[in-house]
Amino acid sequence: MSIAHRRVGTGPNVVICLPGWFGSSEGWGHWPELLDGERRSFLFTDYRGYGARQDEEGEHTIDEIARDTLALADEVGAQTFSLIGHSMGGSAVQRVLSMAPDRVERMIGISPVPASGVPFDDDGWALFSGAAQSDDNRAAIIDLTTGNRLTRRWIDQMVASSVENSTREAFGDYLEAWAKTDFASEVEGSSVQALAIVGEHDPALGEETINATWRETYRNCVVQVMANAGHYAMFETPVALATSVEAFLDRA
Repeated sequence: MSIAHRRVGTGPNVVICLPGWFGSSEGWGHWPELLDGERRSFLFTDYRGYGARQDEEGEHTIDEIARDTLALADEVGAQTFSLIGHSMGGSAVQRVLSMAPDRVERMIGISPVPASGVPFDDDGWALFSGAAQSDDNRAAIIDLTTGNRLTRRWIDQMVASSVENSTREAFGDYLEAWAKTDFASEVEGSSVQALAIVGEHDPALGEETINATWRETYRNCVVQVMANAGHYAMFETPVALATSVEAFLDRA
């Protein structure tokens, strides 16, 4: 089975990029255009039920995403590779690491979900679980996680992209996956070179949460706070995000 993806760049070093819950292979804004495609090939994937794979059946689990990611690496002939994961994709890249630690060179999480999942109170779960069917809930989540500070037009565009690029069934299933999957014990103490980038205006997966999870889990983890960003740094601060990502991938 071929894994649908979008390639940016032709360089020899492979970086596989896994999107967030609201994302897809096309859901990164113009940020991919800012990356160095001469030295690296960035592969932007779709999950089953998302983007070019909306008609593809699946379990819609973090384990399935990780297995498909490893299959994509095999497909393009990448024995080793680096990983970038946004939000839900931040959980998935860690699952790939747990399954194939010797193949992962570096790992970057952008507002990443911890390997332990995310706890919700009743009101929060009602908001998020209702988003599979309610576009208003999706808009409220995007507004909340970017600090209630961005234009409604952009929020509406994000919602429209999410609806267009995912089935409602898959979207609902993946909430259960990223929120309730816990494999933290399988990656605890890993020596992988890791970078977690968090937005200063993200109340959900901000500096405090990531310091208590990513920084505590990985021995070689750097946590960077992105100024003027919330949960979607690739849209809010794309040049600064590209600069941080490239610097980390270049680091000796």
